[in-house]
Amino acid sequence: MMTDSYVSLDLEMTGLSAKTDRIIEIGAVKVRAGEAVGTFSSFVNPHAAVDTRVLELTGIVQEDLNRAPDLSEILPDLLAFLEDDVLVGHRILTDYAFLKRAIVNAKGTFERSGIDTLKLSRKMYPNLPGKRLSDMCAYFGIAIEAHRAVGDARATHLLFESLKKAYTENAYDTESSLSDEDFAPRALLYKVKKEAPASQRQIKRLRELIELHHITLTKEIESMSKNEISRMTDRILAEHGRSNL
Repeated sequence: MMTDSYVSLDLEMTGLSAKTDRIIEIGAVKVRAGEAVGTFSSFVNPHAAVDTRVLELTGIVQEDLNRAPDLSEILPDLLAFLEDDVLVGHRILTDYAFLKRAIVNAKGTFERSGIDTLKLSRKMYPNLPGKRLSDMCAYFGIAIEAHRAVGDARATHLLFESLKKAYTENAYDTESSLSDEDFAPRALLYKVKKEAPASQRQIKRLRELIELHHITLTKEIESMSKNEISRMTDRILAEHGRSNL
C-alpha cells in the first residue's frame, strides 16, 4: 500500500548550503489518508541581512524576518507537528539537511524517512522539459504560491497525490519500470556534527578587525558559530592583510 499519511515539508533558505546558509521560512502540511489536515508556517529570523535576490524571489520582506522568532524558539512546535511522520518534499534531502543541522545544533536528534517528488517526476516524466515544482504543478494543473514555504509544501502534497494517481492509472511516459517501491519512503541520510559556539576570544578578535577595517557585517556576531567566525576572520585577513591585533 502506498504512503498516504505523511508531512509535506518545504523550507525557504538564504542559499543552498546547509553549512553556511540559513533558514528563513518553514512550511509543512500534515496529510492523513491523502488529505491535508493541518499546516505549520513560520518565518525564521536569520540574524542576517538576506540577499536582495532571495527577497525578490520569495516576496519576503527583511523587516518580517527581523521580527520573526529565532529558529530555536520554533523547533519544539515544529517537531511536535512533524511527529514521526514520513517527510515528502521536492528535493527533500536539501530541506532535511538544513533542518537536521539546526536540530543537532540545538542538542537534539533528527532521523527521518522521506519521499522525493523530484526524483519521482524525473523517473515518471523524463520527456518533460522541466521538473521543478512549478513545472510539475503546471503539468498537473496545480495552483501554487511559488517560493513561499507553506504554499510550496501544499503544492508538493498535491503533486505527490497526482503522481500516485498517474502511476495507478498507468498515465506516465517513462519506459523504465515502476513499482510501488518507487513510492515507498527511504531513510534520509545526512551526517552532521554539532557546531561549537564561538569563544569570547574569537568574538573579540572579529569585532576588533571589523572596527579596524570599517567593515559592515550582514550577520549578527552573537548568532555565528565557531566555524562561521573563523571563516569570517580568515576572509577579512585575506582581504586586508594581517594586523597587529
